[in-house]
Amino acid sequence: MIFKFGGQLQPVEIEEWEAERSPAVFVTDARHAEETLARAGIIYENEIRLEKIGFCKIENQQECVAGTLCIPKLLDVLNSRYRMFFFVNRYHIVIVDDEDFSLRLIRRIQRKRMHQGETKERFLYNFIAEFMSRDQEMLVAYERRLLRMEEDVTQEHTEMFQNRLMPIRRELLNLRSYYDEMMDLTKELEENENGFFLKKHLKYFGTLSDRADRLMSRTVHLLEYAQQVKEAYQAQIDARQNSNMQFLTVLSTIFFPLTLITGWFGMNFRDMPGLDNGYPAVMALSVIVILICIYIFKKKKII
Repeated sequence: MIFKFGGQLQPVEIEEWEAERSPAVFVTDARHAEETLARAGIIYENEIRLEKIGFCKIENQQECVAGTLCIPKLLDVLNSRYRMFFFVNRYHIVIVDDEDFSLRLIRRIQRKRMHQGETKERFLYNFIAEFMSRDQEMLVAYERRLLRMEEDVTQEHTEMFQNRLMPIRRELLNLRSYYDEMMDLTKELEENENGFFLKKHLKYFGTLSDRADRLMSRTVHLLEYAQQVKEAYQAQIDARQNSNMQFLTVLSTIFFPLTLITGWFGMNFRDMPGLDNGYPAVMALSVIVILICIYIFKKKKII
């Protein structure tokens, strides 16, 4: 599809565009990428394979700016990504996307924004801002999940805790890398090495860079919070283990003198006094030892 630049992004037919040759956005798939690039007057010598895209980055070439976008899907941050190429020259923008994600973004821009694409800079700003528009809500959802997990730790509801926390930390690490890449990408656009963008419109890319910076800072904060929640969980586990060890220590301390008593009176020497009727005395002595131990432990607030 072709969208002509203007206050409102208007789709135009190829024949109409061929007659006017006005600046436009071309949206195509990988099969028709070479044909569309040639139509837009963009020369790109490398191979266009969307499945090989793994990063968001910019490559400044002599005839164009070539970029790749690798955007995590909000419902499956770890395993699924939207992958696309975009190319910019002095007049046109070409987006290569096999999943129609870019078309959905353009439709959202058409519904939501008054100034949709008067210039290349404005369109790129709207396009990138649109696929980052829901990220703040997503990070708030992560924060709420971590808050609930922290409450579970304080209430000692820690079943499957590690299995719940580890995916969150991995997803946040993935998002941190993504926002770092977006910061670099928008700063590269702002530097305008090839001079394809008007200087007075470079502020759009600075705004996008600031937004990516804020999102990355929020993600780093959530990673630190996740680490604090993990440490609180570990402290809870350590306290529980210490309590168990203390209980075992108390039992061992109580039974040690009892073991000594039973061992002493269990020798059964022939001349040993109390062999005939010493059982009540041994029981009484054992009870007295237990009571003394409990009294000492209570006084020292061990139990």
